[in-house]
Amino acid sequence: MGRVRLNDALRNLIDTVEASQDEVSVKVALRNYGAAFGLERYAYLEASGAEVRTFNNYPKDWQEAYLSGHYTRIDPVVTEAKRRQEAFGWTADNWPARGTSDLRKFREQAVDHGLRSGVTIGTDGSFGSHLMLTFATSEARTDLVEMQQTFQALQALLVVHYRLRFIAARTQLAPKRTLSPREMTCLLWATKGKTAPETAMLTGINARTVQHYLDKAREKFDAQSVPQLVAIAKDRGLL
Repeated sequence: MGRVRLNDALRNLIDTVEASQDEVSVKVALRNYGAAFGLERYAYLEASGAEVRTFNNYPKDWQEAYLSGHYTRIDPVVTEAKRRQEAFGWTADNWPARGTSDLRKFREQAVDHGLRSGVTIGTDGSFGSHLMLTFATSEARTDLVEMQQTFQALQALLVVHYRLRFIAARTQLAPKRTLSPREMTCLLWATKGKTAPETAMLTGINARTVQHYLDKAREKFDAQSVPQLVAIAKDRGLL
């Protein structure tokens, strides 16, 4: 792909994502960007501990097998993306092809579902999470060096975009139910199972003050407990 065409593809992706009002538009932008490089599959993934959130255009039976089988634990691409803060190319041809290991079975399933090679970038998200974006194809490709370079811009794009989506979701609420940054921080650590004293150690906020922020957040959402507050916040798209 020529430099001009490559820049056009990236520019179109950024413009489309910036103007997106919903996930459908983001998916269209990702699909079109990958198609410009001859990569028919894409996947955005956020991993936070054992919890995985993703949207992609992978085959549905592969999506179900991947999530139900907790494949993030053995997926070589996920492992590499967590380790490296840069774009990298990969191919399933380099994964174990013999024996009875779980990784060999994973390789066979991935290739069977049209995921043989691609490019991935990973970056650290907030509160210990990991974000990664992959474009993949059923073909054995080794010519994706130029695409890897464009992912330097995509790394910043992903972080900014999802932060803006988070803010947009929060500000759609009535003003009295909008959480302050400190209230949101304490709530996010609560979703990770942290107690007020543990959150205090992680944030440098006094434990009693942490509890105060959680109590204020509960009042805003008429929640009787922190677990109920967490459930309400997730239901409204704040987390």
